[in-house]
Amino acid sequence: MSEMYELTIEQAAIALRVGAISSVELTQAVLDRLAATEPAVAAFIEPTPEVALAGAAAADARLRAGDAPLLCGIPGALKDLIATRGIQTTAGSQMLKGYRPIYDAHVTQRLIDAGYVLVGKTNLDEFAMGSSTETSSYQTTRNPFCPDCVPGGSSGGSAACVAAGSAFFSLGTDTGGSIRQPASLCGVVGMKPTYGRVSRWGVIAMASSLDQVGPFARTVKDCAAVLECLAGRDERDATSSSRAVPSYREACGRDIAGLKLGVPREYFIDGMEPAVEQSIRAAVAQLEGLGATAVEISLPHTSYALPTYYIIMPCEVSANLARFDGIRYGVPQPGETMWEAYAKTRGAGFGAEVKRRIMLGTYALSAGYHDAYYVRAQKVRTLIKQDFDQAFEQVDAIVCPASPTTAFPFGAKMDDPIQMYLSDVFTLAASLAGLPGLVVPCGFDAASKPIGLQLIAPHWREETLFQVAHAFEQSTSWSQPQNRHRLRVGQGGAQ
Repeated sequence: MSEMYELTIEQAAIALRVGAISSVELTQAVLDRLAATEPAVAAFIEPTPEVALAGAAAADARLRAGDAPLLCGIPGALKDLIATRGIQTTAGSQMLKGYRPIYDAHVTQRLIDAGYVLVGKTNLDEFAMGSSTETSSYQTTRNPFCPDCVPGGSSGGSAACVAAGSAFFSLGTDTGGSIRQPASLCGVVGMKPTYGRVSRWGVIAMASSLDQVGPFARTVKDCAAVLECLAGRDERDATSSSRAVPSYREACGRDIAGLKLGVPREYFIDGMEPAVEQSIRAAVAQLEGLGATAVEISLPHTSYALPTYYIIMPCEVSANLARFDGIRYGVPQPGETMWEAYAKTRGAGFGAEVKRRIMLGTYALSAGYHDAYYVRAQKVRTLIKQDFDQAFEQVDAIVCPASPTTAFPFGAKMDDPIQMYLSDVFTLAASLAGLPGLVVPCGFDAASKPIGLQLIAPHWREETLFQVAHAFEQSTSWSQPQNRHRLRVGQGGAQ
């Protein structure tokens, strides 16, 4: 099987169980693909080939013994702010260069228990702050469909490695759109679960009331399989839910006839690229052809999501990143006094975007401004959530764009933070409301850059997202092999 890295998780799992391939063979094929594509893509801060092959050998033993969950022997990758015991975890920052946790994050342990194979830690915007993966202090990840363009962010490395074929799945984190936006730009499936559906224990925090771990995969059903593994209660995370975890894979294949899908008028704005709007409108028509009913809805406080997010998120950033002072965490810098050492450490360890958000948050929380900014933003957050609550009294799910543009060139928005922040304009509101969202490929623009359809459901209704997304995926060709892995490898390396 010359292109084993092209298989879906489900196909690979069947091949492993009938003995057509071994996990070692599958993992080696993925590692070969990774080695061939990494010079062009740079998705990984740290590939882990030795760990991968050892894990694959252990997975083969479990498979032979008949003790093999679905993900056993399947190569995957982790965003490099998810703790991995003994393996460098940097959060994309010089502040944590060389940091090797002595424990695994809850989601890491869930995957280990399932027998997955870790092929590496993926690149990200520093401390997950960015929408292009350009703020990483280590390297610049490229979009496999367009190497001159960004993969999105902050989970750009996690999206790019799945799109390039160097992992079957990966984990990212989504605070304001950091799974959904890069999934759209890289042409893969990406899922942000309901806040609290997956434990955040062992994941380096950015904004604690918004962060959520979720999967990237090639297909909707693969994404469902990974979420089944991750979801569930963790006693170490007080925000994680004790709700029973349903079989998300069973939702894939259910008929969508009779479902009502809301199309919010506020999500079709001036400045959206025409190809994006055309693809989303065509996707809505496709879903109607499958028996769903599309109705126009209004989410009137949508325009307040961006300013609300950029008050609440920096406030939480300023609190969470206070621990990185060179004493508790971080690479210390010498100084004549404790305060001088503290200032030098944070000055050298943090990049410009991280410093910007810390300063914004500290200002908004300061005496005299707390009520005017932070408290008011929390009130508007409630109004945004109420918009969704009212909409879901009429519809089963919402369909809308994930990003107003396709992948943009490197440097196009780095000098204008507001333009960069606008990249997440369609994902922020759902994050503020704590809702689940899923992105599935729905087209390409004239330059063959991917476009993603975003689906949003009520709290704890991930099953509805998988039901609708799988029906759409199966009725179109956007997620089929011929539309994946556009990055080709020749004698001169990745092209």
